[in-house]
Amino acid sequence: MLRAMRRADRLFQIVQLVRGRRLTTADFLAARLAVSVRTVYRDIADLQAQGVPLEGEAGVGYRMRAGFDLPPLMFTRDEAQALVAAVRLAQPRLDHALAAHGEMALAKIVGALPPGVRAAAEGLALFTLSGGVDDATRGRLELLRKAVESRHKLRFAYRDQAGADSARCVRPLGCFFWDAVWTLAAWCELRQDFRSFRVDRIDALEVLDERFRDEPGRTLADLQRSVRAREDTGPGARRRVRS
Repeated sequence: MLRAMRRADRLFQIVQLVRGRRLTTADFLAARLAVSVRTVYRDIADLQAQGVPLEGEAGVGYRMRAGFDLPPLMFTRDEAQALVAAVRLAQPRLDHALAAHGEMALAKIVGALPPGVRAAAEGLALFTLSGGVDDATRGRLELLRKAVESRHKLRFAYRDQAGADSARCVRPLGCFFWDAVWTLAAWCELRQDFRSFRVDRIDALEVLDERFRDEPGRTLADLQRSVRAREDTGPGARRRVRS
């Protein structure tokens, strides 16, 4: 059985959770901290009384006022090992730029750790031996990731599982990794619906100058809601979005 979290630790965790999100609800905090929503409200009020700039209200959500920061944090031995494991497992599957940034960030973190914790992190006997994702896919993945961030439309040629070719213009919404395959989730202007494209089947990829804005029914949140709705319709209903 998990031990109850000390109140001081809980207050610290609330600050960490809120500062890492745009808007955090009391229900989310209660679920993460295994306490009641009433306890969360009380803790938020105490933090505000102590001068922590938490903004928001009950029933809506909370966020941290811009400019607030905490002193540098120190990682525990287990936390440091978890970071090393995450980067090692992710690197062969990420695009080259993001993988390199991950390695640099990890080096900075590990270099600042106390000697004992650093030795435990660097000596973690957990590795990935798979070849990961091929170079062509990793190259496309970087372009797709940046287009999602900048909200630029994409045009590309696509070959589906049956071998049929098509030309697509899409609004990229997110990249998803399925154990061995990366896919792009997007709003497809040809089909006027959400579609999922295997990145290794994308060719002649072009980032267009045209940008897009969120429109009702065409956002990543809308896609996620539609997937959950299909999952909730009963056994055997779970399917990936078509291409």
